[in-house]
Amino acid sequence: MSETQPNPSPPEDLEGLRARVDQLDRQIVELLNARARVVVEIGRLKQQSGTPIYAPDREKVVLERLRELNQGPLSDRSVEAIYREVMSGSFALEKPLRIGYLGPPGTFSHAAAARKFGGSVEYVPLDDIPAVFHEVARGHLDYGLVPVEDSLHGGVVETLDAPLTTSARICAEVLITVHHNLLANEPWEQVKRISSKPEVFNQCRNWLASVAKDRALEPAPSTAAAAERAAREPHTAAIGSSVAGELYGLHTLFENIEDNPDNVTRFLVIGRQPALRSGDDKTAILFRTGHTPGALAEVLDVFKANQINLTDIEKRPSRRANWEYYFFVDAQGHADDPPMRKAVEEAKRHCLQLVVLGSYPRATEVL
Repeated sequence: MSETQPNPSPPEDLEGLRARVDQLDRQIVELLNARARVVVEIGRLKQQSGTPIYAPDREKVVLERLRELNQGPLSDRSVEAIYREVMSGSFALEKPLRIGYLGPPGTFSHAAAARKFGGSVEYVPLDDIPAVFHEVARGHLDYGLVPVEDSLHGGVVETLDAPLTTSARICAEVLITVHHNLLANEPWEQVKRISSKPEVFNQCRNWLASVAKDRALEPAPSTAAAAERAAREPHTAAIGSSVAGELYGLHTLFENIEDNPDNVTRFLVIGRQPALRSGDDKTAILFRTGHTPGALAEVLDVFKANQINLTDIEKRPSRRANWEYYFFVDAQGHADDPPMRKAVEEAKRHCLQLVVLGSYPRATEVL
């Protein structure tokens, strides 16, 4: 005699599922505001003690813990993006932050700053990279964001030179995948000219040669300036960021037209204080050696002897004497780690000048 099988529960209808989503939304909003009330108390304590509102070391710990907690189906990247906005709202509750970047609005620096700090802070465009450093050092900005290198073309000389003339310090880094989009307010068939930075044309050479070979290429001082031009001039398109398209009311005709879709740009966050130790840090160091045989090798040997891994080294003219150079290096470890402290002190004996530009959590995720 067969057992009677229970009837399966009928599938929940669309309205029932939406009711469950509404209930979960209420709970999420209640929890977000409960979290915000704690953040307000944290902000009050920070202001009493003079502690910076933005703590890169704490940010890294929080995001790593969220990735460990995440069981899906949301991706880690989605969860991180949500919490970056939550943290942006927290900044506004603790103390509104002013973030400087290389302008005008709509540049890739603007897009990178928005991904890093979210939509609840004030963004201030500046005309050049040194101005970002100087305005942070003067206290007119809380933080600044500047490009330092990309995976295809190497270092950005303006950023490498700027620390020579300012007391601003590096406190975080950001890795951003740069995607170029063709932006216009007319259909592709009506576009006669394309405007952007000359460097961007080089990065989109294959697409331009195959798809846009009959369109004129006209250089612009920035991708944002190109987008502004496309918004006001008929038959003109621009190559720029999605942020530029949104700001200037342009449609994206073609997405991701760059030759290398894996190009990553590294940005530095500039502040007035370095970050505390996070357990996975880097330290930026600037030093100048004399023009003598083996001077650079002596410095590098010090880091090797102290088992400090140098992840990047860039050379820049000192502008003090011919054939005298500054070297900008990234080293694994925090300036407060005993091996790093020992290496820095020993290296100073082989340098005409050595400055620790800041320690900061190593970026492990591309935004």
